[in-house]
Amino acid sequence: MANSKPVRVQAIDAFRGITILVMIFVNTLAGVRGMPAWMDHAPADADAMTFADVVFPAFLFIVGMSIPFAMAQRTAAGDSGWRLWRHVLARAVGLLVLGVFMVNAEEGYNEAAMGMSIHLWSLLFYVCAILVWAVYRFKERALTWGLRATGVAGLLALALLFRGGPDGSLRLAPQWWGILGLIGWAYLYSAVAWGVTRGRQWALAALIVACTVAIRSEDAVHTSIALCGMLTAQIFFGAERQAPFLRAVLLAAGLAALALVLRPYFKISKIYATPSWGLYSSAICVLLFAALYWAVDLKRWRRWTAFFQPAAANPLLVYIIPFIVYAAMQYCHLSFPAVLGAGWPGLLWAMAYAVIVMVLAMLLNRMHIKLQL
Repeated sequence: MANSKPVRVQAIDAFRGITILVMIFVNTLAGVRGMPAWMDHAPADADAMTFADVVFPAFLFIVGMSIPFAMAQRTAAGDSGWRLWRHVLARAVGLLVLGVFMVNAEEGYNEAAMGMSIHLWSLLFYVCAILVWAVYRFKERALTWGLRATGVAGLLALALLFRGGPDGSLRLAPQWWGILGLIGWAYLYSAVAWGVTRGRQWALAALIVACTVAIRSEDAVHTSIALCGMLTAQIFFGAERQAPFLRAVLLAAGLAALALVLRPYFKISKIYATPSWGLYSSAICVLLFAALYWAVDLKRWRRWTAFFQPAAANPLLVYIIPFIVYAAMQYCHLSFPAVLGAGWPGLLWAMAYAVIVMVLAMLLNRMHIKLQL
């Protein structure tokens, strides 16, 4: 695919949109009492996984699938060498910055030392982030760069303003990288892997095994999931794509078999990012994509995917919308009715809220409001 003309695969967009919908549903449902265990993340030491534990891996898998297409698109546009890798680094750094800010807004802050509500601080952060990464349509480039510079200055000011710890002596720091930051690291490592392997399937398979078995770290497992997405893209769209569905099934079976072998040594745990969790999640994602590709791109059953397209085209903004809503409500001392916090009303509300955010994504797209790293 490295030298091929970029193509648009509707199944990837559908997969991304479905993942975003499920992510919003799962995050909302996490605050609802009385839900079955399979609807929540499995406990860290449970040696188990639920469907909620596959949402984050699905994001990583799609990131890996998208890299070959993004690289081909950049190359076709004339980017090469330093210009290409400058974009990769800028995107990774952007995800890391967003992740660190969002993590520090969740815990460890000291509002008294900051002199402002953490919720106001969060809202100002999201305003600055939108200014930096918005897709502008102005003809005057000076205005675009002025708004981006304002956003960068705002982020720097908010970083300096932040205080944490009981005595307010701690500054903004990566307590952990956050979901976006973890995606950023996996994206960076996977992009480097693409540059080194040039999409050779045997080389990608070797790297997946190395990341899963030899390099025992959370980042390596996350990267292996993204590499599984990249390998799946090569199976279906690379230079060697004979019998792609058979090869995809064999890949999924191989990943599941390796997970089974490793499970006695690495229990299944999304929280600990164990190899067995990563491998089982990757196997599920391979089969899900194969099914979507057959239905959406080959059989052309596409009408239903229109609902997911806006979110798929604007994933970053859609991802942060629930966080913006939460910060705004907390700052204004508002809350949802208590009845929505438990049982069937809570379940139905989680479903409805996910749909509402997806509809909001449609409206934002029509207003040409989009974020892009």
